[in-house]
Amino acid sequence: MLAGFNNVTFEFGARVIVSDATWHIQPNERIGLIGYNGTGKSTLLRLLVGEYTCSAGTVERGKNVQIGFLHQDLLSTEIEKPVLEVAMDAFTEARRLEAELRKMEKQLETDHSNEELLHQYADMLHDFELAGGYTMQHQSEEVLHGLGFETDQFEKPFNQFSGGWRMRVLLAKLILQKPEILLLDEPTNHLDLPSIEWLEKYLQHYPGSVVIVSHDKYFMNRMVNKVVELYQQQLHMYTGNFDFYEREKAERIALQKRAFENQQDYIRQQERFIERFKAKASKAAQAQSVAKRLDKLDRIEDVEIERPNIRINFMVGQQPGRTICTLKHVSKAYGDVEILRNTSAEIFRGDKVALIGANGKGKSTLLRIIAGSEKIEGDRIWGHNVQEAFYAQHQLESLNVNHTVLEEMTTSRAGKTELEYRALLGCFLFSGDDTEKKIKVLSGGEKARVALAKTIVSKANFLMLDEPTNHLDMHSVELLIEALNKYEGSLIIVSHDRYFISRTANVFWEIINHEIREFRGTYEEYLEWKEKLLAQEAAAKQEQMAPEPVVVKAVQPKPQPVNRELQKEYQKQQKAFEKQEQQLQQLQAKMQEVEGRMADPAVYADKQQFLQAEKDYSTVKQQLDAAQQQYEKAFEALMEMEEQLKG
Repeated sequence: MLAGFNNVTFEFGARVIVSDATWHIQPNERIGLIGYNGTGKSTLLRLLVGEYTCSAGTVERGKNVQIGFLHQDLLSTEIEKPVLEVAMDAFTEARRLEAELRKMEKQLETDHSNEELLHQYADMLHDFELAGGYTMQHQSEEVLHGLGFETDQFEKPFNQFSGGWRMRVLLAKLILQKPEILLLDEPTNHLDLPSIEWLEKYLQHYPGSVVIVSHDKYFMNRMVNKVVELYQQQLHMYTGNFDFYEREKAERIALQKRAFENQQDYIRQQERFIERFKAKASKAAQAQSVAKRLDKLDRIEDVEIERPNIRINFMVGQQPGRTICTLKHVSKAYGDVEILRNTSAEIFRGDKVALIGANGKGKSTLLRIIAGSEKIEGDRIWGHNVQEAFYAQHQLESLNVNHTVLEEMTTSRAGKTELEYRALLGCFLFSGDDTEKKIKVLSGGEKARVALAKTIVSKANFLMLDEPTNHLDMHSVELLIEALNKYEGSLIIVSHDRYFISRTANVFWEIINHEIREFRGTYEEYLEWKEKLLAQEAAAKQEQMAPEPVVVKAVQPKPQPVNRELQKEYQKQQKAFEKQEQQLQQLQAKMQEVEGRMADPAVYADKQQFLQAEKDYSTVKQQLDAAQQQYEKAFEALMEMEEQLKG
């Protein structure tokens, strides 16, 4: 066991988070920690790392077991160093040795005959190599690239990045530290799809154990082999992925329900027997015995899934025309940074568009262009009778923290009565006194529900939703999916939650080479289309990189006397040249294979594999350089002989 709980109870004041819980984290486990918002999942992680102390039981951590904890509070961290330096700080020992080596080098400049110092320097160089000193920059750059950073951003100070990008840097540092246990609290909240896919590949080969809190069902299904559910102050274990958990939980509930009903039938029968015969002298003793048995019976509890149900119902005020929005020859740039270039697209009534792709490609900018809040070159044409509503993450920040929930709803100017606002808030789990809570005391999930409620009250027939599932738990995401599938209007969504977009979208937009590329169909069909597109691009790139074949024209013999010796030598050289050409192509293919291995997170997660890949890269590069030189010399010699034969 690496860490865990033994009969742990923990309370916040009078509120019990977990009671008499036992949970052991074993080596190489991939655990999904789940539960409704507000049940205390993040609190359990803080208990594991020792930030909180349990009221009863023990929290155990193995000797020398390192635990890395990524959580949302880290976003406020202020660091002035460049992001590459922050990531490289993961190599604590190597960085310490590096500083010592620099001091020694300065000493050796003036004291180069000091043999003892030279020996110390040599020993420290060896320690530096063992600590990963020679590869720490390469590894850090690879991880930062995987999480979406461009090379020119590496030297930019950490504190100049937004909260989401800061989280990526800290995630990179944590990954590079390679603790025995990684605790990741909502790691995908600030990642785009390519970065999530990279993180998945990396974590699948991670040598330690990983505990993940996430509302992204697609991510959880691919990542975890065990689910721990915090439900009604208890921890419930399921050995499998999230789909397995859902099936198994339903079966467990059905079994307990049947057992409860069977026991209730038995109890009723016994009670009827007691009632019937307790007054008869001949049966009184038997009736009393039955009564004692019932008193001692271990009663099975009835079971119902207790969960907060958000009753979301998007209303449509009026039907729009066939076309919602048309973009014609739209271009958009911020200074030298080009976002869109002469691109066109249309959204039709009934379209549910998912706008996906890497961060920094302009998804939010395009959403604002559609909303009409961005200046552009070209035309953005609004359809007939379109009534829009915009939901975005910045709306959570723009909520007035001094308002009550009810006061905030009235700012929507939807013209509803207080009673109607209260009824709508009840659908979002704000009932009674909850509507009088100040915005500033609400959790992230509660703020998201207020912002969603303000979006819904508008009765819009076109919704623009920017990351609507952030801060929602899995059950709330399911309810939102159900509501959007019933919604009669049109919508465009920016989301990194693949499960969410796979269940809601029927059109997919991606900004590729500054153009909007559109695919109509299911998410699975879109992935197949995208895979084919990438394969075609890779083939075209490989074709460009391959050397153009040299076509050597056969020399027609002249009627005059021919230099047969030279002609024989030419044919010999021509065969050798063709062989060299094949060898060069083979080495180029081998180089691509080695480069592919070096870009694989699984390779540099394993030191031996990484060192072997580096060695192979160096060997193949030398062979390729030598072959290229021979190829060029042979080509020149062949051309010279051809000229001689022509002469």
